[in-house]
Parts: sequence; structure tokens; C-alpha cells
Amino acid sequence: MLTATGTAPERAVVTGLGIVAPNGLGSADYWAATLRGQSGIARLSRFDPSSYPTTLGGEISGFATRGTVPGRLVPQTDRWTHFGLYATELALTDAGVDPAELDEYDMAVVTASSSGGTEFGQREIQALWSHGPDHVGAYQSIAWFYAATTGQISIRHGMRGPCGVLAAEQAGGLDALAHARRLLGDGPRLVVSGGTDASLCPYGLVAQQAGGRLSPVTDPARAYLPFDRDATGYVPGEGGAIMIVEAHTAAAARGARIYGEVAGHAATFDPGPRSGRPPALRRAVELALRDAAIPAEAVDVVFADGAGVPELDRVEAEAIEAVFGPYGVPVTVPKTLTGRLYAGGGSLDAATALLCLRDGVIPPTAGVDRIAADYRLDLVTGAPRTAPVRTALVLARGYGGFNSALVLRAPGSTTD
Repeated sequence: MLTATGTAPERAVVTGLGIVAPNGLGSADYWAATLRGQSGIARLSRFDPSSYPTTLGGEISGFATRGTVPGRLVPQTDRWTHFGLYATELALTDAGVDPAELDEYDMAVVTASSSGGTEFGQREIQALWSHGPDHVGAYQSIAWFYAATTGQISIRHGMRGPCGVLAAEQAGGLDALAHARRLLGDGPRLVVSGGTDASLCPYGLVAQQAGGRLSPVTDPARAYLPFDRDATGYVPGEGGAIMIVEAHTAAAARGARIYGEVAGHAATFDPGPRSGRPPALRRAVELALRDAAIPAEAVDVVFADGAGVPELDRVEAEAIEAVFGPYGVPVTVPKTLTGRLYAGGGSLDAATALLCLRDGVIPPTAGVDRIAADYRLDLVTGAPRTAPVRTALVLARGYGGFNSALVLRAPGSTTD
């Protein structure tokens, strides 16, 4: 495969992680909480959810915008962008990168978004309805926009390489990392990539309820149970992860610590449910493995999408079995501790997979104890599983038919 300029593609490696999750701020706190099974799912507290069919969510507590986000940006941007800015600072620090020391055109930004700044937008719409157009702030025109986080990160750090945004709901976080990988062959040496989301406000919750996939269960321990016989839907969450993706040659030259390589990716699309066509998730997996030039047996763990909706779980279980065989590979869904984070979900799973590669520990799928009999999966439950992990496959599906599959490889799996 060649880049647009006719050169061999750069190997894309991740050198920095910035995690903002309901069960931990920063990769160390998040990873420790995930391994000990600490959940961030509870009754929603940022508004009264008692009149809504869904009352639970993976909210981020203890996040103070003052001190973590530049003061002038707080009133100009949505909570979703606040998460993105903070996660970027964490990732840059973790990677040991000072943007001021790099050429501005050598740095790019590609993030994922689902519905943009819903909380900011709701507040301004309420002001419009209640008091009229003179009470709508000027920043409404940009704060809700799905590219706002990419733009604010780019402006704050002077990153003027090719910037963009991928809007594919849960799948977008993986698609953004794949696009970052593509960009590295055509100019930039570093890409800030990943995704965050913050849709736990009435406007955001109602929009998600329209899809009919949110769990009505009020017990946080039993509300989100992918692949379980008691699965009733998923719990929404907020947060995500931002990563620093670098060209391997540049990362190696500066002696950077490498979490892993973005080795393969594929995206497919499922048409409407009445089309009669089979689901395309399996094809995404097969194409991602082909892109990474590895056989199915080289994959050591699958981080599943885990919708928690029985018909969707069945599609995913069948795809995994078709590629890897019955019980052929360990499978896990650690997002049972955070909820599904929409645009932040795929990137958080990718960051979790990189931590798994680093430590050789597969985090469990919390709460699931009655796996449906027809799902022939080696689902990791109960406690973390220690095992040699060199290659991970991350799956994500976005509402409307988006499928994404990403292959991550540990450093040393190829010549570093």
C-alpha cells in the first residue's frame, strides 16, 4: 500500500494516553479502577432523571473545569470539549511532547464526535424560548458544532496540519485513529486523535432514547449486561480518550515510550434492517486483519462493542465466532463499568486495549454472569485474566449502521 504521495506508509504508534472516564481521571486511575471492577455507573445527578425511562448513567464526578480548562474557554465551549481539552493535555504530558517545540504544520488533530455540544445547545435553546434571540450567546454558533473539539485543540496548541472530525457515533473513535494513521504518511509527524462525549443532559438523553436501546433497569449492577441472558439495553456514559499518534521513525528518534501500533483498520456499513442483507461486522473484522497482515489466530483478545441489546449482541457474537471459531479468543467488554460513551466509547476501548497490551492483563466484563447459551464466546468475566497479549482487536458500532474494527499491536511485535 502506498500513500497519496507514492511513498510507503509510516507505521503509526501511540505514545501518549489521556483518559477521562466515569470511573477514573487519567490513565493510571482509570486502569486501576477497571481492574478492580470499580463502576462509574449510578443514578444521574446533573439533572433529575425521575421522569425519564432511563435514570442511570456513567457520569464523570470530580471534574472541575476551572484549573483544567483555560478560563476564557469555559464559557465558550461545551462540557464535551472540556473533556477533550483536558484529555489532550494529559496525553501530551504522557507522551513527553511540547507542541511549542514542533513545527505547527507537523501536528494535526482528528477527533470523533456524535452529536456535538448538547448541553451547551440545550441551555441556549432554553434561553431562546424563554427570553428571545437577544439572550442567545454568540458562542452558540460554534460550541454545539461537532468539529468544535478538534478546532479548540488545534487553536490551543497551534496545530495547523490537516485537521478533521469523524461523525459515526460509537464507531467514530476507532475511525479517527485510523484516519490519524493515514495522515502520518502525507506530512504530519504527530496527530492528536480519539474522541470524547458529554450527552448526559435532558436533550442528549432524549435523543438517545429515540433509538430504543437504553436500559430501563434501575440497579446499576444489572442495567448493562452485554451477552447476558438478562440484557435489556445499555447505559449511556460520558468521557472518552485522546491519544498521541506519531510516526514510528519520529517517536523512535526521540526515544519515546510506545504503547502500541495502530496496525490495521476497516470500516463497513449496514443498510436498513429491512434490506435483507447480512450484517457487515464480520467483513469489517476480516478486512482489518487483512490490513494488519495477520491471521485470526494472531489476535490475543477482542474488545467487543457489546451493545447490551440481545439482537445486536447476537450479531456480534456470530461475527466473532465466524472469524475466530467457537470460544476461539478471549472477549471482553470493560465499558460495563462506564456505560457506552458514544463518540468517546471507541477511543476509550482502544486506550484500554493499549493498557492491556502494556501489562498483559485482560480486564473483565463486569456484572455478566449468565452468558446466553447460543453465544459461544470466551467472555472474560469476574476477575482480570493474566495472559500474553501482543495483538488486540477493538470493535465498535455506531447507531445507523456504522461498523469499525481496529487492530492494535504491542511494541516489539515487529521490528522497533
